[in-house]
Amino acid sequence: MSGVDVITFGCRLNTYESEIMRAEAEKAGLNNAVLVNTCAVTGEAVRQARQAIRRARRDNPHARIIVTGCAAQVEKEMFAGMPEVDAVLGNEEKLRATSYRSLPDFGVSAEQKLRVNDIMSVRATAPQMVKHIDGHVRAFIQVQNGCDHRCTFCVIPYGRGNSRSVPMGAVVEQARKLVESGYGEIVLTGVDATSYGADLPGEPSLGLLAKSLLKHVPEIRRLRLSSIDSIEADSHLFDLIAGEPRFMPHLHLSLQHGDDMILKRMKRRHSRGDALAFVEQVRRLRPEISLGADMIAGFPTETEDMFDNARRLAEEARIAHLHVFPYSPRPGTPAARMPQLDRALVKERAARLRETGATLYAAHLDAMTGTRQTILVENNGLAHTENFTLVVAEGLGPGALVPVTITGHNGKHLTMQVQRPQAA
Repeated sequence: MSGVDVITFGCRLNTYESEIMRAEAEKAGLNNAVLVNTCAVTGEAVRQARQAIRRARRDNPHARIIVTGCAAQVEKEMFAGMPEVDAVLGNEEKLRATSYRSLPDFGVSAEQKLRVNDIMSVRATAPQMVKHIDGHVRAFIQVQNGCDHRCTFCVIPYGRGNSRSVPMGAVVEQARKLVESGYGEIVLTGVDATSYGADLPGEPSLGLLAKSLLKHVPEIRRLRLSSIDSIEADSHLFDLIAGEPRFMPHLHLSLQHGDDMILKRMKRRHSRGDALAFVEQVRRLRPEISLGADMIAGFPTETEDMFDNARRLAEEARIAHLHVFPYSPRPGTPAARMPQLDRALVKERAARLRETGATLYAAHLDAMTGTRQTILVENNGLAHTENFTLVVAEGLGPGALVPVTITGHNGKHLTMQVQRPQAA
């Protein structure tokens, strides 16, 4: 191979950072290299990264393989010990050209491979500019990094450090560049995006940032948020939900569970009642809004009744896009030291929760039949509606925004008919 190839796992923030990594590596003159940007959310994500590294070495026996990302930050010695790996970079180091200029030669020891500093010492997130997000018709912008909270199941703060925000002016400039490159939709992303601004002068909120973007870059046609923590939602965000048509009617919530005792043991900051109150409020403000959510099945000490509370919360909140994670103990987290459930039971509960999600999604597809939508066409013959539901859109050009009528669904995706302009 020649050039720099990037393999990305995990969140939208990683997708955005992979473009920065590619640009910085090329700026450093790196060639014949594979960069693996890992995720540490679950043990399965780490396993997949290790598998991808081995495959990359088989396919590119003479390339340099450089591993980075959250899993590399928190399990650096493990990755450095892999014979396929030539270097391990931390989450801060991966964004700098100097890191790629100072890589060790092939065949060095595991200790020499490591270029991972203490992420907790990082106090600011430097603005990074990209003009293109490879393979995507929606553009992601990093507005925040790190997390100040310590949920008992989560290892991500140890991979990302404490919360830090990108200044508003830099976010506006980045949005303007991406719109000039032709992107019709912008997605604001971060590790804990709704904590945005607490470390900036005046403590601007994520909602205020979104308002400012739409004001100062009026060419933005669609604006979305990545996963949010509903307990941190502010009045500016509710204003956008209620009255801004360019703010898309879809939110992905970090719920994690629906039982109050498990939420306390997770060290979450919301209760079951808080979650339902938020859902009721946003639906009152924007009836057509759809909701997604992350939920964990099989958390330590979870009883059948506690699990049923989680399942019923998904039903009561009508979560159309339910992302289910079987609990996975992460090294060094408090939850890993709690009494664990049998793995077979964890998987069985995750499967049942996914069945609930499938039923809710089917009802959501039924409810959308007959509605009018504007879809953003992706690169794979599919498109997304305003409320982030997938539509079959074969034959339409990627990146196009197309008005359609939803005619039904195939059980997985919506079907549509393009709305023809009316004769004058």
